Amino acid sequence: MREGSPLRLALKNGQFVAGVVIFLSVLLVAAFAPQLALRPYDAMDLAQRLSPPGSGYPLGTDEFGRCLASRIIYGARIALRVGLIVVTVETIIGVTLGLVAGYYGGWADRVISFVTDVTWSLPPIVLALAIVTVLGPSLNNVMIAIAAVSWGGYARLIRAKTQGLKNMPFVEAALAVGETNFSIMFRYILPNTLGVVIVLGTLSLPGAILSTTALSFLGLGSQPPDPDWGVILNRGLRHLHEAAWVSIFPGLALVWTALGFNLLGEGLRDLLDPQLKA
Repeated sequence: MREGSPLRLALKNGQFVAGVVIFLSVLLVAAFAPQLALRPYDAMDLAQRLSPPGSGYPLGTDEFGRCLASRIIYGARIALRVGLIVVTVETIIGVTLGLVAGYYGGWADRVISFVTDVTWSLPPIVLALAIVTVLGPSLNNVMIAIAAVSWGGYARLIRAKTQGLKNMPFVEAALAVGETNFSIMFRYILPNTLGVVIVLGTLSLPGAILSTTALSFLGLGSQPPDPDWGVILNRGLRHLHEAAWVSIFPGLALVWTALGFNLLGEGLRDLLDPQLKA
Protein backbone atom coordinates (compact mmCIF):
# COMPACT_ATOMS: atom_id res chain seq x y z
CA MET A 1 0.00 0.00 0.00
CA ARG A 2 1.79 3.13 -1.22
CA GLU A 3 2.21 6.16 1.00
CA GLY A 4 -0.56 8.72 0.54
CA SER A 5 -2.98 6.29 -1.11
CA PRO A 6 -6.70 6.90 -0.41
CA LEU A 7 -6.99 3.60 1.49
CA ARG A 8 -4.00 4.39 3.70
CA LEU A 9 -5.37 7.87 4.42
CA ALA A 10 -8.77 6.37 5.28
CA LEU A 11 -7.25 3.78 7.63
CA LYS A 12 -5.27 6.50 9.40
CA ASN A 13 -8.47 8.47 10.04
CA GLY A 14 -9.71 7.16 13.39
CA GLN A 15 -13.15 8.75 13.12
CA PHE A 16 -13.74 7.26 9.69
CA VAL A 17 -12.65 3.75 10.75
CA ALA A 18 -14.79 3.85 13.92
CA GLY A 19 -17.76 5.15 11.92
CA VAL A 20 -17.43 2.40 9.32
CA VAL A 21 -17.25 -0.29 12.02
CA ILE A 22 -20.35 1.02 13.81
CA PHE A 23 -22.23 1.53 10.55
CA LEU A 24 -21.44 -2.01 9.39
CA SER A 25 -22.55 -3.44 12.74
CA VAL A 26 -25.95 -1.73 12.43
CA LEU A 27 -26.24 -2.66 8.75
CA LEU A 28 -25.48 -6.34 9.43
CA VAL A 29 -27.96 -6.45 12.32
CA ALA A 30 -30.66 -4.96 10.08
CA ALA A 31 -29.83 -7.24 7.13
CA PHE A 32 -29.81 -10.44 9.18
CA ALA A 33 -32.59 -9.55 11.61
CA PRO A 34 -34.60 -12.77 10.98
CA GLN A 35 -31.51 -14.87 11.71
CA LEU A 36 -30.36 -12.85 14.75
CA ALA A 37 -33.72 -12.37 16.46
CA LEU A 38 -34.53 -15.09 18.98
CA ARG A 39 -38.29 -14.69 18.54
CA PRO A 40 -40.74 -12.78 16.31
CA TYR A 41 -40.69 -9.15 17.41
CA ASP A 42 -44.47 -9.16 18.02
CA ALA A 43 -44.71 -12.54 19.80
CA MET A 44 -46.28 -11.98 23.24
CA ASP A 45 -45.82 -14.06 26.39
CA LEU A 46 -47.75 -12.40 29.19
CA ALA A 47 -46.35 -14.84 31.73
CA GLN A 48 -42.92 -13.29 31.08
CA ARG A 49 -43.98 -9.62 31.01
CA LEU A 50 -41.30 -7.18 32.24
CA SER A 51 -38.83 -9.99 32.82
CA PRO A 52 -35.29 -8.72 33.48
CA PRO A 53 -32.42 -9.59 31.14
CA GLY A 54 -31.56 -13.26 31.40
CA SER A 55 -30.76 -16.40 29.45
CA GLY A 56 -34.22 -16.75 27.94
CA TYR A 57 -34.44 -13.06 27.05
CA PRO A 58 -30.97 -11.48 26.77
CA LEU A 59 -32.31 -7.92 27.07
CA GLY A 60 -35.48 -8.73 29.00
CA THR A 61 -39.10 -8.30 27.91
CA ASP A 62 -41.58 -5.44 27.65
CA GLU A 63 -45.01 -5.02 29.23
CA PHE A 64 -46.51 -7.60 26.84
CA GLY A 65 -43.76 -10.18 27.31
CA ARG A 66 -42.22 -9.49 23.91
CA CYS A 67 -38.50 -10.14 23.47
CA LEU A 68 -36.80 -6.76 23.72
CA ALA A 69 -33.67 -7.92 21.88
CA SER A 70 -35.75 -9.05 18.90
CA ARG A 71 -37.66 -5.76 18.80
CA ILE A 72 -34.45 -3.71 18.92
CA ILE A 73 -32.89 -5.82 16.16
CA TYR A 74 -35.88 -5.33 13.87
CA GLY A 75 -35.99 -1.68 14.88
CA ALA A 76 -32.59 -1.24 13.22
CA ARG A 77 -34.30 -1.92 9.89
CA ILE A 78 -36.79 0.88 10.48
CA ALA A 79 -34.07 3.31 11.58
CA LEU A 80 -31.90 2.69 8.51
CA ARG A 81 -34.83 2.76 6.10
CA VAL A 82 -36.13 6.01 7.53
CA GLY A 83 -32.71 7.64 7.56
CA LEU A 84 -31.87 6.68 3.99
CA ILE A 85 -35.26 7.69 2.56
CA VAL A 86 -35.35 11.04 4.37
CA VAL A 87 -31.78 11.93 3.40
CA THR A 88 -32.35 10.87 -0.21
CA VAL A 89 -35.47 13.03 -0.54
CA GLU A 90 -33.97 16.10 1.15
CA THR A 91 -30.81 15.70 -0.93
CA ILE A 92 -32.77 15.65 -4.19
CA ILE A 93 -34.79 18.72 -3.17
CA GLY A 94 -31.88 20.72 -1.75
CA VAL A 95 -29.36 19.90 -4.49
CA THR A 96 -31.82 20.68 -7.29
CA LEU A 97 -32.85 24.01 -5.80
CA GLY A 98 -29.25 24.89 -4.96
CA LEU A 99 -28.13 24.20 -8.52
CA VAL A 100 -30.93 26.31 -9.99
CA ALA A 101 -30.33 29.20 -7.57
CA GLY A 102 -26.57 29.20 -8.00
CA TYR A 103 -26.54 28.75 -11.76
CA TYR A 104 -29.29 31.13 -12.87
CA GLY A 105 -29.05 33.76 -10.13
CA GLY A 106 -31.46 36.71 -10.46
CA TRP A 107 -35.07 36.20 -9.46
CA ALA A 108 -34.69 32.42 -9.26
CA ASP A 109 -31.92 32.82 -6.69
CA ARG A 110 -33.91 35.40 -4.71
CA VAL A 111 -37.06 33.25 -4.56
CA ILE A 112 -35.23 30.03 -3.64
CA SER A 113 -33.06 31.82 -1.08
CA PHE A 114 -36.14 33.40 0.50
CA VAL A 115 -37.91 30.02 0.80
CA THR A 116 -34.73 28.49 2.22
CA ASP A 117 -34.40 31.28 4.79
CA VAL A 118 -38.06 30.89 5.81
CA THR A 119 -37.59 27.15 6.25
CA TRP A 120 -34.44 27.69 8.30
CA SER A 121 -36.07 30.32 10.50
CA LEU A 122 -38.54 27.79 11.90
CA PRO A 123 -37.51 25.05 14.36
CA PRO A 124 -37.47 21.86 12.21
CA ILE A 125 -39.12 19.62 14.80
CA VAL A 126 -41.94 22.13 15.36
CA LEU A 127 -42.58 22.48 11.62
CA ALA A 128 -42.45 18.70 11.23
CA LEU A 129 -44.93 18.33 14.08
CA ALA A 130 -47.32 20.72 12.31
CA ILE A 131 -47.04 18.79 9.03
CA VAL A 132 -47.60 15.41 10.70
CA THR A 133 -50.56 16.80 12.63
CA VAL A 134 -52.17 17.84 9.33
CA LEU A 135 -51.32 14.64 7.43
CA GLY A 136 -51.99 12.26 10.30
CA PRO A 137 -49.72 10.02 12.39
CA SER A 138 -47.76 7.45 10.37
CA LEU A 139 -44.15 6.64 9.59
CA ASN A 140 -44.51 7.70 5.95
CA ASN A 141 -45.93 11.08 6.95
CA VAL A 142 -43.08 11.57 9.42
CA MET A 143 -40.56 10.91 6.65
CA ILE A 144 -42.32 13.43 4.40
CA ALA A 145 -42.36 16.01 7.18
CA ILE A 146 -38.69 15.62 8.12
CA ALA A 147 -37.56 15.74 4.48
CA ALA A 148 -39.75 18.79 3.81
CA VAL A 149 -38.02 20.86 6.50
CA SER A 150 -34.42 19.61 6.27
CA TRP A 151 -33.25 20.42 2.74
CA GLY A 152 -32.10 23.99 3.44
CA GLY A 153 -28.51 23.05 4.26
CA TYR A 154 -28.08 21.27 0.94
CA ALA A 155 -29.59 24.17 -1.01
CA ARG A 156 -27.32 26.78 0.60
CA LEU A 157 -24.14 24.76 0.23
CA ILE A 158 -24.77 23.65 -3.37
CA ARG A 159 -25.82 27.20 -4.31
CA ALA A 160 -22.47 28.52 -3.06
CA LYS A 161 -20.49 25.76 -4.80
CA THR A 162 -22.41 26.30 -8.05
CA GLN A 163 -21.73 30.04 -8.01
CA GLY A 164 -18.04 29.27 -7.83
CA LEU A 165 -18.11 26.56 -10.51
CA LYS A 166 -20.30 28.19 -13.16
CA ASN A 167 -17.49 30.57 -14.17
CA MET A 168 -14.89 27.85 -14.52
CA PRO A 169 -13.30 27.23 -17.96
CA PHE A 170 -14.95 23.82 -18.41
CA VAL A 171 -18.40 25.42 -18.07
CA GLU A 172 -17.50 28.13 -20.59
CA ALA A 173 -16.24 25.44 -22.96
CA ALA A 174 -19.54 23.51 -22.58
CA LEU A 175 -21.50 26.67 -23.40
CA ALA A 176 -19.31 27.29 -26.43
CA VAL A 177 -20.11 23.87 -27.93
CA GLY A 178 -23.85 24.36 -27.42
CA GLU A 179 -24.55 22.40 -24.23
CA THR A 180 -27.92 23.24 -22.63
CA ASN A 181 -28.18 24.79 -19.18
CA PHE A 182 -29.74 21.58 -17.86
CA SER A 183 -26.83 19.55 -19.23
CA ILE A 184 -24.26 21.91 -17.75
CA MET A 185 -25.87 21.82 -14.31
CA PHE A 186 -26.29 18.06 -14.05
CA ARG A 187 -23.45 16.75 -16.24
CA TYR A 188 -20.68 19.20 -15.40
CA ILE A 189 -21.41 21.11 -12.19
CA LEU A 190 -23.20 18.43 -10.13
CA PRO A 191 -20.38 15.83 -10.35
CA ASN A 192 -18.00 18.43 -8.93
CA THR A 193 -20.20 18.82 -5.84
CA LEU A 194 -20.68 15.11 -5.08
CA GLY A 195 -18.01 15.08 -2.38
CA VAL A 196 -19.85 17.80 -0.47
CA VAL A 197 -23.21 16.07 -1.01
CA ILE A 198 -21.92 12.73 0.29
CA VAL A 199 -20.41 14.34 3.38
CA LEU A 200 -23.52 16.39 4.14
CA GLY A 201 -25.80 13.39 3.54
CA THR A 202 -23.82 11.22 5.96
CA LEU A 203 -23.88 13.96 8.59
CA SER A 204 -27.63 14.39 8.08
CA LEU A 205 -28.46 10.72 8.67
CA PRO A 206 -28.28 10.76 12.49
CA GLY A 207 -30.45 13.88 12.59
CA ALA A 208 -33.06 12.22 10.37
CA ILE A 209 -33.08 9.09 12.53
CA LEU A 210 -33.28 11.05 15.78
CA SER A 211 -36.07 13.28 14.47
CA THR A 212 -38.23 10.39 13.26
CA THR A 213 -37.59 8.50 16.48
CA ALA A 214 -38.65 11.57 18.48
CA LEU A 215 -41.89 11.87 16.52
CA SER A 216 -42.55 8.15 16.96
CA PHE A 217 -41.91 8.60 20.68
CA LEU A 218 -44.61 11.29 20.68
CA GLY A 219 -47.02 8.91 18.95
CA LEU A 220 -46.95 10.64 15.56
CA GLY A 221 -44.72 8.19 13.67
CA SER A 222 -44.67 4.41 13.78
CA GLN A 223 -47.59 2.90 15.65
CA PRO A 224 -47.60 -0.16 17.96
CA PRO A 225 -46.78 -2.99 17.55
CA ASP A 226 -44.07 -1.79 15.11
CA PRO A 227 -40.60 -2.23 16.68
CA ASP A 228 -39.60 1.39 16.15
CA TRP A 229 -37.13 2.48 18.81
CA GLY A 230 -39.21 5.58 19.51
CA VAL A 231 -42.30 3.44 20.14
CA ILE A 232 -40.33 1.13 22.44
CA LEU A 233 -38.99 4.11 24.39
CA ASN A 234 -42.49 5.54 24.72
CA ARG A 235 -43.88 2.30 26.16
CA GLY A 236 -40.83 1.80 28.38
CA LEU A 237 -41.21 5.24 29.94
CA ARG A 238 -44.33 4.00 31.72
CA HIS A 239 -42.28 1.31 33.50
CA LEU A 240 -39.05 3.23 34.00
CA HIS A 241 -38.83 2.58 37.75
CA GLU A 242 -39.73 -1.10 37.70
CA ALA A 243 -38.22 -2.15 34.35
CA ALA A 244 -35.60 0.39 33.30
CA TRP A 245 -34.12 -1.98 30.71
CA VAL A 246 -37.12 -1.45 28.43
CA SER A 247 -35.94 2.14 27.89
CA ILE A 248 -32.19 1.77 28.37
CA PHE A 249 -31.44 -0.75 25.62
CA PRO A 250 -33.32 0.92 22.74
CA GLY A 251 -31.82 4.23 23.89
CA LEU A 252 -28.33 2.73 23.67
CA ALA A 253 -29.10 1.35 20.21
CA LEU A 254 -30.18 4.82 19.09
CA VAL A 255 -27.04 6.43 20.53
CA TRP A 256 -24.81 3.77 18.94
CA THR A 257 -26.37 4.31 15.51
CA ALA A 258 -26.28 8.10 15.67
CA LEU A 259 -22.69 8.05 16.92
CA GLY A 260 -21.64 5.79 14.06
CA PHE A 261 -23.08 8.04 11.38
CA ASN A 262 -21.64 11.15 13.03
CA LEU A 263 -18.16 9.63 13.13
CA LEU A 264 -18.51 8.38 9.56
CA GLY A 265 -19.62 11.80 8.37
CA GLU A 266 -16.80 13.59 10.20
CA GLY A 267 -14.28 11.15 8.74
CA LEU A 268 -15.63 11.54 5.22
CA ARG A 269 -15.58 15.30 5.61
CA ASP A 270 -11.87 15.21 6.42
CA LEU A 271 -11.11 12.80 3.56
CA LEU A 272 -13.28 14.23 0.77
CA ASP A 273 -13.48 17.94 1.46
CA PRO A 274 -10.85 19.28 3.87
CA GLN A 275 -12.15 22.83 3.23
CA LEU A 276 -15.24 21.98 5.32
CA LYS A 277 -13.13 21.45 8.43
CA ALA A 278 -14.07 23.75 11.28
